[in-house]
Amino acid sequence: MVPIVTCRTLSAGRRAWNTLIKESLQNFFFCDVFSLRVALLEKSESKFFGREVMPLSQDCPLYALHQGQSPDQESVGFRTKRSGASSGTRPKNRKEFLHKFVDSEILTRKLEDWYESISEKSACKNPVFDVPFELIELQKFDYALEGVPFQQLIRMPNAVYASTSDAVEATAYLAIEDFLHASVKGLWEAFWSQDEPMPFSVACLHGASLKFYQAEKAIANGKLGGLCAIGIMMNSRHSHGRWDHILELALLRPDLRSVAVESDQQPSASVLGEALFFAVRMLLSRSLSRLNGIQDSNCVFVLLIDSQYGGVVKVEGDISKLECDVDNIYESAAEWIKKHSRISVSPIDRIWNKLGNANWGDIGALQVLFATFHCIMQFVGIPKHSIEDLAADHGSRLQTRRVERQLGDTSVNGGGLFRFQQHSVSPEIVEVQEEAIKLESEELLKLEVGSVLWLEDSNWQKGYQINEVVSDGELPYYVASPVEDPGKALFLYVGSLPSQLEPAWEDMNLWYQVQRQTKILTIMRQKGLSSRYLPQLSASGRMIHPGHCRRPNSGGNCEHPWCGTSILVASPVGETVANMVSAGRFGFDEAIRCCHDCLSALSTAASAGIRHGDIRPENVIRVSSGVRDPYFVIIGWGHAILEERDRPAMNLHFSSTYALQEGKLCSASDAESLVYLLYFSCGGVVPDLDSVEGALHWRETSWSRRLIQQKLGDVSTVLKAFADYVDSLCGTPYPMDYDIWLRRLRRNIHEEDHGKEIDTSG
Repeated sequence: MVPIVTCRTLSAGRRAWNTLIKESLQNFFFCDVFSLRVALLEKSESKFFGREVMPLSQDCPLYALHQGQSPDQESVGFRTKRSGASSGTRPKNRKEFLHKFVDSEILTRKLEDWYESISEKSACKNPVFDVPFELIELQKFDYALEGVPFQQLIRMPNAVYASTSDAVEATAYLAIEDFLHASVKGLWEAFWSQDEPMPFSVACLHGASLKFYQAEKAIANGKLGGLCAIGIMMNSRHSHGRWDHILELALLRPDLRSVAVESDQQPSASVLGEALFFAVRMLLSRSLSRLNGIQDSNCVFVLLIDSQYGGVVKVEGDISKLECDVDNIYESAAEWIKKHSRISVSPIDRIWNKLGNANWGDIGALQVLFATFHCIMQFVGIPKHSIEDLAADHGSRLQTRRVERQLGDTSVNGGGLFRFQQHSVSPEIVEVQEEAIKLESEELLKLEVGSVLWLEDSNWQKGYQINEVVSDGELPYYVASPVEDPGKALFLYVGSLPSQLEPAWEDMNLWYQVQRQTKILTIMRQKGLSSRYLPQLSASGRMIHPGHCRRPNSGGNCEHPWCGTSILVASPVGETVANMVSAGRFGFDEAIRCCHDCLSALSTAASAGIRHGDIRPENVIRVSSGVRDPYFVIIGWGHAILEERDRPAMNLHFSSTYALQEGKLCSASDAESLVYLLYFSCGGVVPDLDSVEGALHWRETSWSRRLIQQKLGDVSTVLKAFADYVDSLCGTPYPMDYDIWLRRLRRNIHEEDHGKEIDTSG
């Protein structure tokens, strides 16, 4: 119901009338603005439900509504975003709290004892705080940025802080402003749009007024001494910026260089305290904001930068739990930081070299860019081109560089899988004749059919003979037999060679296939997960290379290119669904059995909190050798999700909608991917997808038009019903009911196999 705003007497005057309207707008939530406009009569004086009403003046907050325009919502003090930021005592207190929360030094002093305490408690474990980004995430992001041309920087920070002159400080602010502008512009054009203008700007923050100015204007107006930070923010008509428009803040602190050496690459208590102060201000401002599009508004990033080094501070927490005691502002903020926030701090690493040039590919700049990427995503949503899309070209770029540097052929059948040409390094630029390049026999190492590979575990050695080279669509792996049991078939996976090009940035796909999958299968064994539809770990360890190993006693590898290569051996062995579909051997009976067996495997894994994250035809095999009734097994568990920070693989055709949108899995994500697998394997039209945006559009269209349900309905009514069930769960927190669908699918297997007995374990 819309409240009636009237003035009983004309004698109250126009000012009292306008004040009354302001108070009414602050204390009521109008469900329908146009209902209120009906009450605003165009006549200068009229009757409203028998009461006299004052005419509207142009300075009245409702005058714009009366004219069909939007009022100045700041002037009337109400919010349009959500009820949590609407009027009331708590938001008013929070606004007053923010207004008085202006001194970072007081907050830092309140946090000194806490910082010392946690530092002492974690003395045996360095660093004090967790890192905001895993190395794996940064590696994948680095692959995505390989083809991104960042703008050439002209102004650069002074590499030496020996001088504290205004000229040096001004140069630093101008250079870092350029660096942040080039960063956000490069990321926007690479991931979001090259055609649309960048909706962000960069400005410097004045510490006393907490207002933003362009660096050149601030320096020209004599405000250089008061500058304390640089911010990336949404473009706005406000001349001095708005705090709720800030994506990210960068604090310029000249002492970071010494801190990086003396404090295990962690910021000092004073620098961290200032970063936390600005983080709390940003969170408070966002909680009072009218912006609708901010995603994950409970997370902010603050950069720490000097002329050579940089780091990232990430602060997460529900700011609504902050007790806005306006009489004890800094005590309240400190308590919130101690009890309700989660702080992550990256190591302080080099961003600029000694000449002042930005090293875009170094880990220091990479973690700053990754933080900026997350900040952009908070304000404008998921990018058109995902990290996985851009990183997918890494292999071809690496191959091109290998060819350019004459590092040999790396094709599976063209001269062997692993082939190396090692060149001596010379300080001079010399011309190398191609015919002068000779490969020593010991360097021409191959894995092909008939090759024998030896595996070293903690206390034994075991040999495997390669019988077949297969592929998961991206990477090769092998069907092998133990030397002592030639009749037994196993899958054998070989990791990246430690001596390969760019050893610090190994191909992450191989890492997921071998090392991560080894970890997942080991956890499954430790948790006692037993199902015929899950793979079993047979062996894992390091490869034993030919010749004498000169590996040092302290660990590491010797000079042989194979030394230290990780190996995984798993069972059972079967034919992938991808191969079955290509050969026309995936029929309706196989579709129902595949759905049952995969669902059983997912159910067993989910009982231990493990989700697959990469369901596709190459990761499902049909086991038929040595069994009466063939069955399906899900393999390829390298991208499995164990905890919140893990991320699934991204596949435009098979990833779930939630995975493409959020980079995470919901309870039904694996089942949704299974539905896509069945749809395409049973003859569904394969769309030509080249972006995440296109993949999401195809999913929305296919589900809304029921194209997927109709296609699976041609196979079996139970598959159609299963697709409907998965569609109802997509993106929701509700758990999958595996048991009921396993029973229904099992009944259909019995019916279609005419009562043939099957093993329904799992």
